[in-house]
Amino acid sequence: MMGKVVFVISMSLDGYIAGPNMCLEEPMGEGGMVLHDWISDTSDPRNQEVLTQGIASIGAVITGRRNYDMSIQGWRADGPTGDARVPVFVVSHSKPNDVPANGVYTFADSIESALSQARATAGAKDITVMGGANIAQQFFKANLIDEIEIQLIPVILNGGVRLFEHINSQPIKLENVKAVQTAAATHLHFRVVK
Repeated sequence: MMGKVVFVISMSLDGYIAGPNMCLEEPMGEGGMVLHDWISDTSDPRNQEVLTQGIASIGAVITGRRNYDMSIQGWRADGPTGDARVPVFVVSHSKPNDVPANGVYTFADSIESALSQARATAGAKDITVMGGANIAQQFFKANLIDEIEIQLIPVILNGGVRLFEHINSQPIKLENVKAVQTAAATHLHFRVVK
């Protein structure tokens, strides 16, 4: 039995997954770090439950090269899951020269290659596709996403990187799975109807 391919992202109310002017000094763009504040919010234990359950369910992560380049300074060798050290497959046409030693990273030249390798690694566990917009759009266009988890943050960024653009010419129907509302985020979980 194979796990599901789940796209996971934090997003502003107006549909942005990063603020404008992303750079190494501001990898989430201007004002974009607010999208990740829920991760450290301790006022409601449900935020940590969402995070902990999410990490426990995944056997592999797929991300794009831009997200890797912008995040590696924080992820270091362990990757986005920290001490869990879940393997990360980075879709990229080239491998950077400065990959951390003993890191969790494998570089793949296409989403299909990354997904094939991630499936072999994850076994029955889920595969998380995470940031940024370009990698998500490629997976949506190829109809490879089974579920979507959005951490909807109560903020309007008024600019930046939008998620749901250029993904399909036809509507993508979703089925509600779960919603958890906290002060820091509304955690939305949908199944893609295929």
